Amino acid sequence: MAENINHRHKNSLSFLDKIALYITTIVGTMYCAFVFAVIALAGFPFKGATPLQYVLWTSTIFLQLVLLPIILVGQNLQNRHAQLLAEQMYRIEGHNERLLEELNKLKNNQH
Repeated sequence: MAENINHRHKNSLSFLDKIALYITTIVGTMYCAFVFAVIALAGFPFKGATPLQYVLWTSTIFLQLVLLPIILVGQNLQNRHAQLLAEQMYRIEGHNERLLEELNKLKNNQH
């Protein structure tokens, strides 16, 4: 019987790994992106700022805060797709293995 990889992975995580996974799960949501956008907007230099200050705010505060969770969301979606493909391949491989076993039985019965 095949080993449960998810169970094995979960049992291999240390306490710090679990904390990192929890934080990554929270930060990797669009809700977090919206919260970070609000936090970034709170620091927006509305009046009396120079064009350089607007550029610095955009590049150092807004983009870094908001793009981090959005990138994590994208990676989670790509990972989910890869997982679905892997599960489908596993099912197909199991089906092919059963077909080969049946063919071998038929071949052995003919001799």
